[in-house]
This record gives sequence, structure tokens and C-alpha cells, in this order.
Amino acid sequence: MLVSGKHVRQAVAHCVDSLTGIPADRWHVRAGDLEWTCWETLEHLADDLLTYALRFGLAQPMDVPRVPLRISRDRPEGPANVIFGDREAGPEGLLTIVEACGGLLATAVDTAAPTTLAPHVFGASDPEGFAAMGVVETLVHTHDIAQGMHLVLEPPQDLSERALRRLFPDVPITDTPWSTLLWATGRIETPDRPRRENWRWYGVPRGRG
Repeated sequence: MLVSGKHVRQAVAHCVDSLTGIPADRWHVRAGDLEWTCWETLEHLADDLLTYALRFGLAQPMDVPRVPLRISRDRPEGPANVIFGDREAGPEGLLTIVEACGGLLATAVDTAAPTTLAPHVFGASDPEGFAAMGVVETLVHTHDIAQGMHLVLEPPQDLSERALRRLFPDVPITDTPWSTLLWATGRIETPDRPRRENWRWYGVPRGRG
């Protein structure tokens, strides 16, 4: 597999290692250009990882458009989630949730039959595709949070390259895979490429597109 559970775990480890130790009183600031706080963005990441994993817990994933968990928000402008961290456990507790949800996704994609398809808003994808989605969500939302915290982070280039090759086959890699992934997901502009206002990934299984 181009992207597997191992790579999901690597991306999550990058997130946890990078954000551990940031005081609780800094997590209320806005995450990059998002409308969410850093805390809300991390909750959203955990939510993504869990809901991706749950799709592969079903015997026939394509028969169920969405696992019908109750969705709610802490505030009108916040993310719509099924997961919310215990504030009393602080940021370290929320990072533990992210690690656990990432581990569930890693296990789910590694144990599912490679040809299994599950639904996604951008179209059905296979375990490899969902692993790549987990990597992208983890890397870019860690970046969003780091921006809010005024931190400069650079994840392993190999993770970005694998995610790009799997989900953004239309995007040529220029400069570095990481900067290209940031551009592909609408985070930055470059001298040669204006910032993307609308973007999507392509999760269709390789060889079927």
C-alpha cells in the first residue's frame, strides 16, 4: 500500500509530539485561517479519524452512507462533531483522544480487505485512500493549530509525498512535498500558483480512475 496504517500512526505521532506541552490557556486562539479555535480544530481532527475508522467496522460499508451518530456543536460557529474532549483533562487529554482515534483508523485500514469500499463526500474510497485522508487531515490541521500557536512545523516529507500521490494525482510536486500539500489544501499561495479557493482530493482506488 502506498499509504497504510503505519503512515497514519506516523502522522498522529507528529501531531502529538509537536503539540504536547502547550499550556491550556493558549488553546482558545484561532487556528490559522480557520474559524475554529485550536482546541476545536484538534477535536475536529479526532472526529475525522474516528469516523473514518468506523466506516470499516461495518460488514458492508457502502450500504450505510453515514454511521448515524449524534452530531452537535459547542457553539454555533464551531465544528459539528461526535467527539468532544474533557476540558478538565486539558490539552494532553485531547491529544490522547487524537492518538487513540488515529490508532483505531490505522488498525481499521490495515485489517480491512484492500478492495473494500466505503463512502465519503468526495466519493467512495478504499482503505488506502482513507489512510491517506487520515494523514492529510492530521498534517494540515496540526499545521493550522501550529499557526495559531505561532509555531513552525515541518512533518516528514515522505508522508506528504505519499498523501499527494494517493489523493492529489492532478497536483505536481514543486519545491517540497509538504509545501505542495499545503498549497493543494488551500493553505498557502506560491509565486507561481495562487491560493486555491476550492479544492478536493480524489480517493478513487488507484487503477480505477
